[in-house]
Order: sequence, then structure tokens, then C-alpha cells
Amino acid sequence: MSNPHLWVRAEQRANETRVGLMPAGAAALIAAGFDVTVEASQTRCVPTQDYADAGSAIAATGSWVDAPQDAVIFGLKELPEDGTPLRHRHIMFGHAFKGQGAGRVLLDRFKAGGGTLLDIEYLVNDAGRRVAAFGYWAGYAGAAVSLMCWAAQQRGAVAGPVSPYADAASLNAALAQTLRETGTPLPSALIIGALGRVGTGASDLCAAMGVAVTGWDMAETANGGPFPEILEHELFFNCILANAGTPPFVTADAPTSARKLTVIGDIACDPDSDYNPVQVYDRATTWDAPALRVHEAPPLDVMAIDNLPSMLPRESSDDFAAQLLPTLLDLGTDQTGVWARANAVFSAHI
Repeated sequence: MSNPHLWVRAEQRANETRVGLMPAGAAALIAAGFDVTVEASQTRCVPTQDYADAGSAIAATGSWVDAPQDAVIFGLKELPEDGTPLRHRHIMFGHAFKGQGAGRVLLDRFKAGGGTLLDIEYLVNDAGRRVAAFGYWAGYAGAAVSLMCWAAQQRGAVAGPVSPYADAASLNAALAQTLRETGTPLPSALIIGALGRVGTGASDLCAAMGVAVTGWDMAETANGGPFPEILEHELFFNCILANAGTPPFVTADAPTSARKLTVIGDIACDPDSDYNPVQVYDRATTWDAPALRVHEAPPLDVMAIDNLPSMLPRESSDDFAAQLLPTLLDLGTDQTGVWARANAVFSAHI
């Protein structure tokens, strides 16, 4: 494809204001010979006019369904679940390759329409490392919401709704005040995946709040468990991308076991995957109800919001878009690299 056409769709999901391409990135693509179309959005963290000023064509919200056949549709979260066949190539987080029920439905739509899913989670370099991820800000925000859940428990409550913040400094200030108001010593936390992007974000948030962290990574979980240390901390953060062979971290009997653990921050949030290592819950939580209580007396809450970086939409979008742009610039020429590998993953699952 000598002159790729990238079509940035408006996100339709509530509380999703992130974007994977910033105006400067759009300008860089246009300079490289791309056609760039950006759908108008009243909720995106970047004004639509900024994309127009960068040279992008502007289209109506949701008009990607009628985009030219050669357009590559780029979004982040899920498409409307209307069952229609999908005829374009789509770049998005599909959550379709690890046995998820909704994933099979999505793949069937691509099969029916002849389209292709280029899943962002499977855009990897020659070493198998993802070329772009929201992980750091997912970890940062996930640790923050989990601490909000813990603070609510100190009041004898379940955490209430959460909402976006202007920036990390605003989030930190609000959370620090909430923790002070509990009048309770801060909890301890154990992080699995502490050396990765997600774990680093969670660790940095905990450090900013003064929460003591035990950081584990592959070496500490190599024996396959069980892991009683998890139950000996008030907070547990799952920050790893589970695959076949990942051991269970929190087993189904954990709620009724002797434990200090009262909040699980499942930041990886893949409850309907065959590989879910947190075996005490079966559905994601929401911005309106961030904590799922799985046991009373003593309480055990699971925080598992699946679009956590949207709590800090501008910072997370800036970071992700900068990581992804070099790979987007290769979209029209890559025959054996990142895009070819993503296409092969899709072909193996369709």
C-alpha cells in the first residue's frame, strides 16, 4: 500500500477519552504520504480542531463504517456490538485471542466481512516486546483506585464512583487527602509484575503516597505457587499479562482463608480469559462501581476497571501515541515486521 489511509474513529464507550494519535503524529503521517481522517468527537481529550490544523480530514462521528475499503480504522476500545460484518482492517484492542467469549463473536464478524484485526496488544518487535502500551498509566491509575477502595473500607463502605483527573498531580493531591482522612496507618502492597510498565506505574503511585511495596516479578513466581505472601499484604496488584502457563496468584478459596488482604487491584483485568490468575471474580468493574465485593467480614474487594489510563487521558495518550508513531509510519511498507506478525496472529485465530 503506497499511500496508506489511516482513519481515526471516535471512541463510543463511556468514560473513554483517550486517543492513539496526537495532532503532531497526524502531521508526521501526512508528511510521509499518508491520508489521515479523524472523526469528530466531543469527548476526546484532544480538540478535533487541532487535527484539522495539523492537516487531517475531519469526518462525522461513527462514519468509519462507510470509509473507503482501503482505509485502516484506528481506535482503542471495543466497537459497537451490533453484529455487523467488519470489512476493513482495524487497529484496536480486540481482546479476542485468549479464549474470551466476546472475542469469538468479534472474530466471527471479521470473518463474515473479510476484514482484519491488527490487535494493539500483539504489535511486537523482533524480541517479542510490545511496541506501544498504556501500561505505565494503567498501573498508576489502578493503584490509585485500589487505594480509594481501601480508604472506603476504613469508613465501612464500598468505594463509590471515580472520574478523570486533569493530570497526575491533581490525582495525587486528592488521593493523599483521602488517605489522610482515614486516620489509619497506610497498608502494605505486593505487586506481581513490578519490573514491567504496569508494575512500575503502580510502584510509583504507591511511592508517591508512602505505601510500602513488595515487588515481585518472574523470578519470585517461577515455582508456580501457591503464594501465601499475597494474603499477608493488605493490597495486591496483578500487573502481568497472563498467558498459558501463568500460575494462579489468588485462588478461589482466598476470600475464606486467613488473610490481611482486603483489596485486589487486578490492573491486568482479564476476568473472562482462560488464563485469569485472579480466580475470585468473573467480571470487570466500572467507573461508577469500581469495587466488586467478593467477601464480607473481613471485606475483600476487587478493582478491575479495564480502561484505567482514561483517568489521566492526556498524559496517557501523549505517552502511548509517541510510542506507536514509528510503527504507524511503517504501516504501508512493513512486509515482515510488526504489522506482518500482528496479521499472522489474526490469521491463526480466525
